[in-house]
Amino acid sequence: MRWFLAAIIAMAPGIAAAECDPDRIHLRGPQGTSAFTIELADDAAERSQGLMHRESLPMSAGMLFVYERPQAVNFWMENTLIPLDMIFIDSAGQVVKVHENAVPLDRTPILGGDNILAVLEINGGLAGTIGIGAGTEVRHPAMPQDLALWPCDE
Repeated sequence: MRWFLAAIIAMAPGIAAAECDPDRIHLRGPQGTSAFTIELADDAAERSQGLMHRESLPMSAGMLFVYERPQAVNFWMENTLIPLDMIFIDSAGQVVKVHENAVPLDRTPILGGDNILAVLEINGGLAGTIGIGAGTEVRHPAMPQDLALWPCDE
């Protein structure tokens, strides 16, 4: 069932031609194109809260954490009840690292690397299922459009 839902996300019609919307993020790479409806966490309080205390996350949803400038980031799963994939993105909108299946309630730091502008959290295991990995391109209006590998006007 999970594979079937992932296939629906990855092959949704019209994704490639969709406009940039702050409530959606688009990803493309060798795996094809996929999109997620997202909640945006772009200030310290929202980033601190993240997806804590939630018992579920819709398969085609996620949360995008955006920072004011590229920086070293690390996450943990304290008070997070569901396994998550963390997708670390640079200022050009390119995935530099994916941490799959972060363990619920674990306080072990998950290092994302340096020069990270954004982190996308989706359901655990989904990134691997649909082929999101290093090099995948991301399109969202929070990415600096003058640096973006996949700008909103494309």
